[in-house]
Amino acid sequence: MEKIGIINESRPDECRAPLVPMHIKKLLSHYPKLKIIIQPSKKRCHTDSEYEKCGAEINDKLNECDLILGVKEIKPNLLIPFKKYIFFSHTTKIQSDNSASAQGTPGMDKKELLIEILKKKITLIDYENIRDKLRRRYLGFGRFAGIVGCYNSLNLYLKVTNQETMPRAYELNSYDELKYNIKKKNFQKAKIIITGDGRVAKGALEFLKVANINEIQPNKFNKSNNLQAIFCNLPTSIYVRHKEGISFNLQNFIKFPEKYSSTLENFLPYASMLISSHYWDPKSPKLFNKKNIINYNQLKVIGDITCDVNGSIPTTIRSSTIKEPYYFLNRKTNKEVKNNIKALAIMAVDNLPSELPKDSSKEFGDGIVSEVLPFFLESDDGRISRATVTSNGKFCTDYKYLNNYINF
Repeated sequence: MEKIGIINESRPDECRAPLVPMHIKKLLSHYPKLKIIIQPSKKRCHTDSEYEKCGAEINDKLNECDLILGVKEIKPNLLIPFKKYIFFSHTTKIQSDNSASAQGTPGMDKKELLIEILKKKITLIDYENIRDKLRRRYLGFGRFAGIVGCYNSLNLYLKVTNQETMPRAYELNSYDELKYNIKKKNFQKAKIIITGDGRVAKGALEFLKVANINEIQPNKFNKSNNLQAIFCNLPTSIYVRHKEGISFNLQNFIKFPEKYSSTLENFLPYASMLISSHYWDPKSPKLFNKKNIINYNQLKVIGDITCDVNGSIPTTIRSSTIKEPYYFLNRKTNKEVKNNIKALAIMAVDNLPSELPKDSSKEFGDGIVSEVLPFFLESDDGRISRATVTSNGKFCTDYKYLNNYINF
């Protein structure tokens, strides 16, 4: 392979890039015969001239590329036949009943996307599935999703408690500025639950600690009469349990999520905020029954960083946007309403890292340079083949179940 292309993202509010200029310079230094072509873009977080200065060619045509990189889904009509693409397709969680098809870019018809990919005999590799043999991801935007999602959720809490809110993350456009602003705020007696133990959760926890909010152990959360804001982290081993009382085993949960139930409702009556930062599989349990929300009088905010519509957090009835990140639910009807004192406030932005595009793109690109491209340009140790969803007009073995979806 000698030519790599980077798309101008189809999604209008997407300004991240899979590689930033410094990555171009590094790759061309390490692979002198490599050619990198960048589609021009006025919304990308780095300018065309920055890429050009680092050795990339700016060209709208990517037909000569051997591998084409994007971040989000690409409009089907823009896909070039017989090419090899890598992007977040948001397709591999989809079941035949259409569940999980709402993930990713709003309005993107996943069935149409997959059918076009098969029709054009495109090789699709999905970043989300580039994992080791234990199914641990090599790269992702998760840390910055956690950081920005936590910032937005805390900002929403300030809003619903009638305190002065902070500037939006995309306005600050710097992680350092987010940290500076959060240190000046007082979240009073907030009791925060954060679920998960992966990249997203670690990012959110990192930011909570910057916010000077004290951590408390889960077994002390419910009984705490805190005078200052506190949070507790519920890792997977605590927020789910085996239905038959068997001791928690992560690999067993990953393999058989349907055998587990949620324990979150043991904690929710005592929480004022829930920040969901866990990974969700469509077979995993929903973390609570949304009909019970009416009973959780102290719960003011749910910041759903996972943003799986109709997923583990049932109050996420839709994804929100960077420009309009919040919406509100009537606790009795679970219908969307205008903001009022009794409503449950929801933050469910599905492309959170785009609020800090330079920071998140740099970190993501670091992973591509070290953990992805060498296994294209040199030899694959299996991580690329395992993440390959389609090839030569067919679904690869591990993804044949998607036939049921496109034929449903």
